[in-house]
Amino acid sequence: MKILLEQVGKRYLRHWVFKDINLTLEAPGSVALLGPNGSGKSTLLRIIAGMQATTKGKVTYWQEEKEIPAANWFQHLALCAPGLELPEELTLREFLDFHCNFRPPLAGLDKPAIIALTGLDQAQDKALADFSSGMKQRVKLAQAIMCESNVLMLDEPCTNLDDTGVAQYREWIDRFAAGRLVLVASNDPREYGFCDQQVALKIS
Repeated sequence: MKILLEQVGKRYLRHWVFKDINLTLEAPGSVALLGPNGSGKSTLLRIIAGMQATTKGKVTYWQEEKEIPAANWFQHLALCAPGLELPEELTLREFLDFHCNFRPPLAGLDKPAIIALTGLDQAQDKALADFSSGMKQRVKLAQAIMCESNVLMLDEPCTNLDDTGVAQYREWIDRFAAGRLVLVASNDPREYGFCDQQVALKIS
């Protein structure tokens, strides 16, 4: 899997958040998108995910030298981001039943194993609306990291996590992210310290 960014730029009214970004992102690999607040890290991640349009330039996905239509990008990526809301009327068990219909667990895992890894066994029949912010973040990370995808996109992945949750996140990355393209938008070295490439964005 390869993602190409060619002369990518994003502008709001007259203000350019960033422009002329050229990148080749390829699996296996891990890339940190770094920069101060307002530099466009989350915006760039959403553009790469196909969730937001560029103002200029283009993004293309490639697999085995064949371009993947933009309408099919979602089949290849998993995302965890602060703006990604969980269906709070569902229980954890119901949410994973629903989610795994579209994106199956990684080889060697199943839904009970995912629940056990989150440490939320006792809350699996509890509505997600009643989860704490840290519990919800563990669920969001698990559904992204532990299910099949070629590309794993993580925006501020340790939001609302305590030190134990951060350690758990790093363990999951070490165990389950091998062989994939991992993109992390962050200012926190604990979230991206494993990345082998860094892209620094600046406020325009």
